[in-house]
Amino acid sequence: MSAEALRLEDLSKSFGGVPAVRGVSLAIADGERRLLLGPNGAGKTTLFNLVTGDLPPDTGSIRLFGREISRMAAHRRVHLGLARTYQVITLAHNLELALLGLSPLRWNPVALLSRRPELRERALAVLDRLGLRPSADRRLSDTSYGEQRRVEIAMALSQEPRVLLLDEPFAGLSQEERRDIQQQLAAIPRRVTVVMIEHDLDVALSFAERITVLHQGEIIVEGSRAEVVADARVQEVYLGT
Repeated sequence: MSAEALRLEDLSKSFGGVPAVRGVSLAIADGERRLLLGPNGAGKTTLFNLVTGDLPPDTGSIRLFGREISRMAAHRRVHLGLARTYQVITLAHNLELALLGLSPLRWNPVALLSRRPELRERALAVLDRLGLRPSADRRLSDTSYGEQRRVEIAMALSQEPRVLLLDEPFAGLSQEERRDIQQQLAAIPRRVTVVMIEHDLDVALSFAERITVLHQGEIIVEGSRAEVVADARVQEVYLGT
């Protein structure tokens, strides 16, 4: 059996007394491709934010490769293997900052990017693999949404994570842009565990090996693609049949 990359136990979070995540427990194996599926308001993004440390849980446990992290600061989780992204200025600058985030010089106030040409070279190499090198010095506001999503994933991967969490990477994309993202995800090496939050059933099912379906903050079904699609609860709650 594969080692566990991520384990959640009885995780809960409420806002103003309204539960967003209710007693969620799940285990994700090292190297697995897991999909968190559910309609809008199911609690997917809140669960994502609990894992990354953007929100503290009310109750429950989060373990990353066996280490308890539920009360750990978000930046410390990054250095244990969770990815983190940035949103600053140009495509290349974003990637340079992501690379700097794992460097011992990240706390050095004089460690200017202009003095770290190797980061620029690595950032350009990543953009080259994405076919975006000609756009390296364009501002994010001047790039397409699809390009921004591709760079967001590349930024996370540039930090060499052990677990990559993706929050609806296909949202708002055209069919051509979706194909680009699918190719990018398919190229992620198996040493990286990928957990993707998505509500688009057709796009997401081709990615996942195992699917967890959320509804009103709770897990209602977990299983293979075939098991989830055939489940009457999914058809009733998610597909509306």
